[in-house]
Amino acid sequence: MSAVVLGSGHNALVAACYLARAGQRVEVLERDEVLGGAVSTVARFPGHLVDRGSSAHIMVRHTGIIEELELDRFGLRYIDCDPWGFTPGSDERAPIVFHRDLDRTCASIAAACSARDAEAYRRFVGVWGPRSARVMRAFGGSPTPGRLLRSFWGLDAKGGGSALSREFLQSGDALLDTYFQDERLKASLAWFGAQSGPPMSEPGTAPMVGFAALMHTLPPGRAVGGSGALTTALVARLCADGGVVSAGDAVTSVHRDGKGWRVRTASGRNLYADTVIAGTHILTTLDLLRAGGFDAGVLDDWQSRIRVGPGIGMVVRAATSSLPRYPGSSTSESARGLQFLVGDRRQLRLAHGAALAGDLPPRPVVLAMSFSALDPTIAAPGEHQLSLWAQWHPYRLADGSDWSAHAEPEADRIIAEVDSYAPGFADTVLRRFVQTPVDLERELGLRGGNVMHVEMSLDQMMLWRPLPELSGQRVPGAPGLYLTGASTHPGGGVSGASGRSAAALALRDHRPRRFPLPRLR
Repeated sequence: MSAVVLGSGHNALVAACYLARAGQRVEVLERDEVLGGAVSTVARFPGHLVDRGSSAHIMVRHTGIIEELELDRFGLRYIDCDPWGFTPGSDERAPIVFHRDLDRTCASIAAACSARDAEAYRRFVGVWGPRSARVMRAFGGSPTPGRLLRSFWGLDAKGGGSALSREFLQSGDALLDTYFQDERLKASLAWFGAQSGPPMSEPGTAPMVGFAALMHTLPPGRAVGGSGALTTALVARLCADGGVVSAGDAVTSVHRDGKGWRVRTASGRNLYADTVIAGTHILTTLDLLRAGGFDAGVLDDWQSRIRVGPGIGMVVRAATSSLPRYPGSSTSESARGLQFLVGDRRQLRLAHGAALAGDLPPRPVVLAMSFSALDPTIAAPGEHQLSLWAQWHPYRLADGSDWSAHAEPEADRIIAEVDSYAPGFADTVLRRFVQTPVDLERELGLRGGNVMHVEMSLDQMMLWRPLPELSGQRVPGAPGLYLTGASTHPGGGVSGASGRSAAALALRDHRPRRFPLPRLR
């Protein structure tokens, strides 16, 4: 079997690696000169290696893909983010420090919030740790009803299956209100959950909050050398198995040709393959099919029903002379993980409401990451580097103005927000690089600036992502074409699970085989 993989995002590369490992002829086509899509790292400032998209890797460390592909042999190394989360304190209150160790975390919550909330957090982890592990199991393959049922079968819940389903389908806010009293603790966990995109007021977001419990099993990891180190290892693994990667040549069309597929590129290449795996944004994939003569009426219907959403956020990458100094905290507890700069869920709700209306947030909500504290190789000697992710920022502004007029002022507001928690931080910023939602679309191909491709709302998850008829990672009427990437189950974030399941489908469809299929967890 020969396969062409469209795009070099990490899911596409994972699929390519599994196919090449199984002895298939594989070529990856990438429009950009930089491989990896949103899992890539470049030299933005002198002496700095700066991520273009993701920075902390969470889900991929729970999938087994790193071990199955033996990526450590190809240079991939992770440093645990421990503590994995930190919420600043104040003159009157201690910070909340989320360690990998549950006892230490509960001790911090007891000091910062109350003994009652500390005990509630222990119960929360006891209940939602196993549940989140089952969610990861469900993420390991195509979201068929049978697979989803098997993934969650046997979970205990008071009141039986109907009670369990209700708890999974409730909002993240409802879950938090059930367990905890302290608003700052609720806001911290809500901000963690909201990294998936939706506000925690939406139905079905409870598991996004519950996923925090799994961080006490294996916390977020920072790839040494930057997020793109994962891409570098995947490319090395692919090439070691005979695969080919071609950068700087955009695919312009794909169309069915006999029993296979014809793929054309901007440089004039005309490739034939038995199989195509599309790791591009789903709307981009449908555009390529349209250019290849696929039924326009069907494509129009699909594209009209896939909801990208108003955009999620923007990011400021900063080279600094020092790490943020949060009063009453040491950098050993604040700088190694995710810094939740929020004290009240009202701030989250106001920001999301403003984005729905096409307005900038009244006050930016910031997630700060200072991974040069873990890996000094990404910053120039004597300097540090931060990624300041802020939500929610709409792709289209209601007043019709261009994002170019707002990028620098909004970056000023984001830096000022960090400074409000860590006084003096703004004075340490030496250089910065701003990525607005429009910039994320332009550089990384993220339609509408949505880093999750399409909204991660309940009606576009699991067996509905991105649409019911496309959720099996196949395209009706296009045999031999498989979908992967954040547009497909399990969605955005760095996991690779969609790539593994796409490869398994392709290999299964092209039996007989001499090599083991990728293991679907």
